[in-house]
Amino acid sequence: MEKSLRSGLRTWIEINTKAITHNYKVFRSLISKRTKLCGVVKSNAYGHYLTEFAKRLEKLGIDYLAVDSVVEGLTLRREGIKIPILVLGYTLPEMLVPASEAELEITISNFDYFNEIKKLKLKKPIRAHIKVDTGFHRHGFQIDDIKNILVKIKEGKNIKVVGLYTHFAAADNPAFPKETRDQIKILLDWKKAFSRAKIKVITHACATSGTILYPEAHFDFVRVGIGVYGLWPSAETKAFAEDKFILKPALSWRTLIGEIKNVKKGERVGYDFTETLNRDTKIAVLPIGYWHVFPRALSSIGHVLVRGKKVKVIGRVCMDITMIDVTDVAGVNVGDEVTIIGQDGKENISSADIAKLVDGSSEYETVTRINPLIKRIYI
Repeated sequence: MEKSLRSGLRTWIEINTKAITHNYKVFRSLISKRTKLCGVVKSNAYGHYLTEFAKRLEKLGIDYLAVDSVVEGLTLRREGIKIPILVLGYTLPEMLVPASEAELEITISNFDYFNEIKKLKLKKPIRAHIKVDTGFHRHGFQIDDIKNILVKIKEGKNIKVVGLYTHFAAADNPAFPKETRDQIKILLDWKKAFSRAKIKVITHACATSGTILYPEAHFDFVRVGIGVYGLWPSAETKAFAEDKFILKPALSWRTLIGEIKNVKKGERVGYDFTETLNRDTKIAVLPIGYWHVFPRALSSIGHVLVRGKKVKVIGRVCMDITMIDVTDVAGVNVGDEVTIIGQDGKENISSADIAKLVDGSSEYETVTRINPLIKRIYI
């Protein structure tokens, strides 16, 4: 990346637009022409910067976007996004009118919504998707609610129901398909009931893993989140599909070396002297730490890349500072770029690598936690 793009920045995130395009085309190729593709850009686009990522997807031809909240949806509308936007998360009663005015499509997952919406004075009906609980037991109506839901929809003032959907609990593991197929069957019961009642809706169930593993559940619409960013939803999904297509991570995280010093063997490093040096060591100091969400759990075990070489974190990760061992890196200088996530030469550190070291968590957590105040640069 040109230095001018990150001038004045001690740390920054690079988003590769060619990778976004590649991943978009992969998921387009997995679905039929009649199936709509929804890009899930909730939670600051999984750490990739909400507005810019959404604009890229809209430019590529995405049919829908999905966000967590009305606030996120309104942000996209203010930025000129015109395509349909589905709000997946809980909508506060006071945000129903703004949602209606901005033509956001909200999720209705309990009967209280009907009562709240009925009270409103609206210029146009609220567009809504009915979410049903097919076994996850998070948001959603139970199977016994079908009759009451159909009555509420037909009587519903101020509501135009346009969608019916569920969310799979374990679609990311192809070794255990029964539970997912059971969920599909329950959604089909709902779909049939809506059809008999002559309520026309778009039906959807699949997120990234479902889109890859369960083509029979693509229905009218798939909601691709982690995959469009070039990350796999699980190791099992990756093992199943990586010989069929590749995903390209869009995000890289970089910083700079701010200081270099030589420290003798036997000296202790960091808060509480947590690490004792076993050789004469060249230490480089980085201006990032756990405030930037470089996890403190990487103290003395994490790695970063310097000049194409993998080097170890030494001592304890501080709030805004991390020390690394660059003894074996030739020609290292203050100002050299350091890769925290991404490729440098032949070496690569993925968000999955960090997740495994920290606590065995997922890539979802690694990328979405990166401090949103760090500048995202689209290249």
